Amino acid sequence: MIEYFADNLWQLWALVAIACLIIELTNGDFYVMCFSIGALLTVIVSLFAPSFYLQLFLFVLFSLLCIFFVRPFALKYLHGNRKDRLSNADALIGRIGRVSETIVEGGYGRVAIDGDDWKAVTANGESIALGNNVRVVGRESIIITVEKV
Repeated sequence: MIEYFADNLWQLWALVAIACLIIELTNGDFYVMCFSIGALLTVIVSLFAPSFYLQLFLFVLFSLLCIFFVRPFALKYLHGNRKDRLSNADALIGRIGRVSETIVEGGYGRVAIDGDDWKAVTANGESIALGNNVRVVGRESIIITVEKV
């Protein structure tokens, strides 16, 4: 059994690459992805170099090179080097949506934004009819605050 794993270390590196990609999905700062790229490159090397220590060294080397050379480009082009990288519901602020259920005066309604339907209130408490366009100006938990455009 040990001989099988020693002969097929590429499977270990493939699992490391997949695990790192899954972890990267949780944070999005392209740091863990560098380890995934390092593991993928090590998969290729493991097919030709049987030494585990050489593979481990190359994994570390590939990962470090990726952190210093690939990660800055990914951050620049995918995040625009912004310090305040908004995600999830925080990214809704400033977006335009359409009222999908009338927002009643002093009460709630619903607003559709990119296929998602959000519970909404108006910033000044006024009523907004079905079909009007609104801009998101705030968010409290899962309820967005909107104003008429």
